[in-house]
Amino acid sequence: MSRHFALLPAAGVGARMGADFPKQYLELAGRPMIWHALRAFETHAAISRIYVVLSAADGYWEGYDWSGFAKLSVLRCGGETRAQSVLNGLEAIADEVAEQDWMLVHDAARPCLSRALLDKLLEAVRDDAVGGILAAPVADTLKREGHGQRIRETVPRQGLWGAQTPQMFRYGLLREALRRAGAEVTDEASAIEHLGLSPLLVESDASNLKVTFPHDLEVAGWWLDRCSK
Repeated sequence: MSRHFALLPAAGVGARMGADFPKQYLELAGRPMIWHALRAFETHAAISRIYVVLSAADGYWEGYDWSGFAKLSVLRCGGETRAQSVLNGLEAIADEVAEQDWMLVHDAARPCLSRALLDKLLEAVRDDAVGGILAAPVADTLKREGHGQRIRETVPRQGLWGAQTPQMFRYGLLREALRRAGAEVTDEASAIEHLGLSPLLVESDASNLKVTFPHDLEVAGWWLDRCSK
């Protein structure tokens, strides 16, 4: 029977946040942000183990209390890009997982993943031949920028989705896809698409936000506070 593993690439610096240290360690509800992202998998019975991929030079991790995580393993093999970090992590655990085991790759900067959305992804993808991702249909009118930061055109939003995480694929397939796609793909689904395959879109919502800009941290704090009541 296939097992489920979570992998969180956390080797980036989060430059767009404007912080003096990696954004995954920004305080959120009294904990580093990545703590909340990890907790969603720690508390789910279907997840066998959690891997977090750090930069070899990360000097922050040891400064926090991770004693509440029984499933957690730290891999200090982060790369220059997200794709490199994920692939390095997959290569590092080759002796611990099977080709058909499921890998759920999740952003360290998505701290509000709910049990309901995680359950929905696991249920929808469990028998899928390719795998799938959480994603939300695009609601805003999209504009393409032209010269001088002026609108060049309006982009039809019909059929467009915003990709989220977790992104859930078989270990062997994902590793091969990332090996072939190269270091510049921005998510795991893109690597799978390079193989000519079409991942499943599992509908999510705005609660599973990614903290990218400073104001996002306030919104994430509001969501976590709301969900704790």
